[in-house]
Amino acid sequence: MSLQEDLTISDFYRYPPVGTENWDYMFPTARVRAMELSMLSRGLLSDMANAPDFNAAAELLSSTEYAIASNSTDAQIEQMLMERRTAVRTLFADLMLDENLVQLLRAREDYANMRLAIRRLVMEKPLGLDYSNEGSVPAEEFEEILQQENYERLPEYLQDAVEAAILGYYENKDIRRIDYGIDRAEYQWRLKRARELDSIFFQSASRIQVDLYNLRTLLRLKVAERDERDFFFDGGFVDMDKFIQGLSAPYESLSSLFFATPYYEVVEESVRYLRSEQSFLKLEQQCEDYLMGFLKTTREVAAGPQPVIAYCLMKEAEIRAVRMVLMGKKNSLSAKLILDRLGTWHG
Repeated sequence: MSLQEDLTISDFYRYPPVGTENWDYMFPTARVRAMELSMLSRGLLSDMANAPDFNAAAELLSSTEYAIASNSTDAQIEQMLMERRTAVRTLFADLMLDENLVQLLRAREDYANMRLAIRRLVMEKPLGLDYSNEGSVPAEEFEEILQQENYERLPEYLQDAVEAAILGYYENKDIRRIDYGIDRAEYQWRLKRARELDSIFFQSASRIQVDLYNLRTLLRLKVAERDERDFFFDGGFVDMDKFIQGLSAPYESLSSLFFATPYYEVVEESVRYLRSEQSFLKLEQQCEDYLMGFLKTTREVAAGPQPVIAYCLMKEAEIRAVRMVLMGKKNSLSAKLILDRLGTWHG
């Protein structure tokens, strides 16, 4: 067992460790440090949210890589954003010296494609065009593999996930079991692979994501007044029993339940907003802010894969933020609603 596996929330205050330097990454680190300077600021995104209309919001992007015409359609905006995301992921793969670390991120697309393919299979919906081609398995092969039940054609890390998702669904025809089965398999594989690669950074990131997943699950189950404890899973920094305890705890005591964890503020802000606005917007914003805050601690690493990985993930979050603001303005959402969801980590 590695030292990181023994790490508990009592061993750090706000964020877990990200690992040590690797001077083989001196040039890639310098490259992303320079590119970070051109990332969009929180101020610019706020100005977009407060703009009087979509055209005014789009105009604020005119001097950035996200420049679009004021009459752009939803499809054109999505195409532009997908091109930006592909460019970031291509750069990431080029800068990384360890292909195993590239695979850890690329596998996200495989799991997302699998989730989509299984949903369509069990609901008997036709093949769509919204699969990602940025994973390890060609997008067009997923439904064929599932229909033929020829799971051996999938990478080993996907085989357990597909069986868990399909069996979970057919147990009681609950579509949520598909997501749960895949999520559980993905996080377990990610943690296992990070330990095999001795990546402190990926172990910390994966354990944080398990905790945030459980927090989201806790609040959503409470709102639905459901007591399905098996939707939580372990592997995070916070003991799973604490989330189970939260199911029966009143809302006003949830923040104190997590007081001794790094997620106290996440829970406090999310619950306050949920009770006043009956919305999970703040929950999603707070979870993303915490994860992005962790990624920003890699700026303390002089050279290594950590800053490169962090830049890729923060850039993806920036692309999601641009999509959210643009589509919010296109659909005439209020500035308050957009800003409530917009993270505070930008800049």
